[in-house]
Amino acid sequence: MAGCCDHPHDKKSTHEVHHHGHDHPGASCDSASTVRADLPVPEPMVDGMRTPIRILQMDCPTEEALIRQALGRLPSVKGMEFNLMQRVLTVVHAPDALDTVLQAVRSLGFQPEVLTAGRPAEQAVEPPKPWWPLALAGAAAVSAEAVGWLGLPEWLAAALALLAVVSCGLTTYRKGWVALRHGNLNINALMSIAVTGALLLRQWPEAAMVMVLFTVAELIEAKSLDRARHAISSLMKLAPETATVQQADGTWRDTVAAEVTVGSLVRVKPGERIGLDGTIFQGRSAVNQAPITGESLPVDKAPGDAVFAGTINASGAFDYRVTAAASNTTLARIIHAVEEAQGAKAPTQRFVDQFARVYTPIVFATALLVAVVPPLLLNGNWHDWIYKALVLLVIACPCALVISTPVTIVSGLAAAARRGILIKGGVYLEEGRKLVWLALDKTGTVTHGKPVQTEFELRAEADTALCRRLAASLAGRSDHPVSRAVAQAADRDGVTRESVEAFEALPGRGVRGVIGGKAYSLGNHRLVHELDRCSPELEVRLDTLERQGKTVVMLVDDRQVLALFAVADTVKDSSRAAIAELHQLGVKTVMLTGDNPHTAQAIAGQVGIDQSRGNQLPEDKLKAVEAFATEGPVGMVGDGINDAPALARADIGFAMGAMGTDTAIETADVALMDDDLRKIPVFIRLSRTTHAVLVQNIVLALGIKAVFLVLTLMGLGSMWMAVFADVGASLLVVGNGLRLLRK
Repeated sequence: MAGCCDHPHDKKSTHEVHHHGHDHPGASCDSASTVRADLPVPEPMVDGMRTPIRILQMDCPTEEALIRQALGRLPSVKGMEFNLMQRVLTVVHAPDALDTVLQAVRSLGFQPEVLTAGRPAEQAVEPPKPWWPLALAGAAAVSAEAVGWLGLPEWLAAALALLAVVSCGLTTYRKGWVALRHGNLNINALMSIAVTGALLLRQWPEAAMVMVLFTVAELIEAKSLDRARHAISSLMKLAPETATVQQADGTWRDTVAAEVTVGSLVRVKPGERIGLDGTIFQGRSAVNQAPITGESLPVDKAPGDAVFAGTINASGAFDYRVTAAASNTTLARIIHAVEEAQGAKAPTQRFVDQFARVYTPIVFATALLVAVVPPLLLNGNWHDWIYKALVLLVIACPCALVISTPVTIVSGLAAAARRGILIKGGVYLEEGRKLVWLALDKTGTVTHGKPVQTEFELRAEADTALCRRLAASLAGRSDHPVSRAVAQAADRDGVTRESVEAFEALPGRGVRGVIGGKAYSLGNHRLVHELDRCSPELEVRLDTLERQGKTVVMLVDDRQVLALFAVADTVKDSSRAAIAELHQLGVKTVMLTGDNPHTAQAIAGQVGIDQSRGNQLPEDKLKAVEAFATEGPVGMVGDGINDAPALARADIGFAMGAMGTDTAIETADVALMDDDLRKIPVFIRLSRTTHAVLVQNIVLALGIKAVFLVLTLMGLGSMWMAVFADVGASLLVVGNGLRLLRK
């Protein structure tokens, strides 16, 4: 792993799962089989060409480090992006330098393949390796051990050992030689030196067993890591490959989902998965959206409602109109976002990678000193001290340490995605545990964002039915949420509407118009003041309603206020539970809203929010977040659009209800796929658990290394014990990291 490093052009690389290379029998990783067909194609840029290259042999940072080192020396290469999940390297290079780039990759023993448009995803599958060479090597290694035990001729043990090494170790030697030629001390180089040294010392059974154990270790580790590698790609299987589409002649036919065009009509039967995003055209049903949002209960859907790829039609049949191609569904955007998130290294991962780059050369230098200094200066036995140095070389492999962080981070990202929480990078997953303040928008975040009429009061000698009819007529011509609430209440009670003439919207105040030859206005407190229709008694009543968190509009004629309508945005039950959980986690809360301070305080009091600030413009919210940031990391929850400045300034920006919303998925640090605030405490707990697992893995990996280092220097360690220690540490940290997927 030495030589793996961050790079200025590596922010978009994805899924850097660190492990030994697994170009060996039975250990080929089939992650490439899930590569999407819409992979990038060569495209011209201002400063050259951007070319995606598929390299099937590139599936871990061992190969990435070699490629980065080789291409980094070329002046014509201006940038590199590594996608280890899809095994794609994207190179930004001079227009005439592609052949040079490909030749440099081939010199490392890899087979680059330039991607072009229209290549089917299945061509990315690497052929499986035969199993018999590893079986033959294992049998030969055991036989070499038996020859030693039985006291048979040494030449027989040597022959069996060489057979074992040749059967399963040629790939390791080839990779090791390439690494050494490029000055890279990766695991293949270390193992090649160690096994060669053991053969030269005539430790035949041990040399054979070390190479076999190393190969088996790679196989086991690769299988374990496949769970993390496929944690996100398995989301792709949520959407069915075909959909029942209406044809031009009116008939219905199963069609490959990737070929269905926007605007097509698709039919879904009960129990079927929905193949594409769309809007219901006819029919009703309950849809299980848990695969994307994590919601426990199905959601009722009717004509005009949106449905999403990967969700499950629970009951009735319906037809829906496709609104997004297969490559651009909400599910596809989630997968793409999480794939990119896996490439943005978390702080602990960056630290571990930097530590590994220093650790391996130091241990290698220590091994050289152990091999040379005691025999030269202390009259030690050359054979014994060289053997100890070879054991140190095996211990020098930092694989367990290096794989501990990405496996844990990837597992955490996948666990969050399964709960409807889309985290845009490991850095946010790690930093979430530190949040001190959480700022929340009100409308659509704490409340439903759908105001309803709560009070109607006559304020003059007027007819109730007439006032409601007049108000409904004016409100029905407006698209303001408060006006809609008044109109909907009237419609619900069967109130008829009158025709309105000379209708006029009064921004920030209300509306007015002429009904039956008489002018009427429907507006807020400010409009009533402007019309000089206010009174001390009315002021008291308005103050009382506003302190209850309600917005008031009044119907006014040319002389007086006829009636008032109080409208309130109802609080979500989930908001109360979420705030209580946040307080248990030690996170303080503040609500920032454009509503008046009385309303803000009333809503905050209902749900238990610590502080509230009203009359907040976008720049005011930004200043508030900056002020709270002086006390520690701040999160901001909003819709991803109106609260953009505050979301951008916050240490972690949360977008509510991101399902089907391009902007929220692409701009927020964390996107909650539904409108449930309780997902934020889930995110914080997951962040804390992830951090705990990261610390456990680092302690495990370094602790085991330290124990065997001491044992070796005391003369109690052996090469096969060192391999077992390396394998054991790797499997422990991988298994511990994968626990996050099960929680």
